[in-house]
Amino acid sequence: MDAIATSPAGALDAPPDSLTGSTVPLPPEPGAEAGPERSEAVWALPHHPASAGDARRIARATLDAWGVDEDTTDQALLVVSELVTNAVEHARPPIALHLDRPTPGDALHIEVVDGGPAARDGAWTASCAPDEHGRGNDIVARLATAHGRRPGDHGITYWADL
Repeated sequence: MDAIATSPAGALDAPPDSLTGSTVPLPPEPGAEAGPERSEAVWALPHHPASAGDARRIARATLDAWGVDEDTTDQALLVVSELVTNAVEHARPPIALHLDRPTPGDALHIEVVDGGPAARDGAWTASCAPDEHGRGNDIVARLATAHGRRPGDHGITYWADL
């Protein structure tokens, strides 16, 4: 990740360029044909239940600006929501949302990075019956063409490709 852009208060209603802080153009892969630039954007999110809704608004604005089709955008919003909710409920801060804009024919890549497992579940999970939660990973698995997790030095990255 080249940079983390944070969204200032009120920026969620702003145009996508204001949300991302910056969109980082990536060089083409070796041997790749010339074409539209590939971009990625990363946002730091507060460790708070409202972050799932904020992440959906950020993702929608960004994917719309990138011209991602509506079906993929709808699936991405659900995946983003599930991954951010899991980070808030089951992990320590910080939380970051990373979207990678595909070039034609590539998968949309979504990552949520958290601070690693929390000592105890968040308030929502702790307050409800076991059958009222726990379906997020299954939802991600059904929507994604590939998904997984990658431990890091300071937390865990959960990712999905659509």
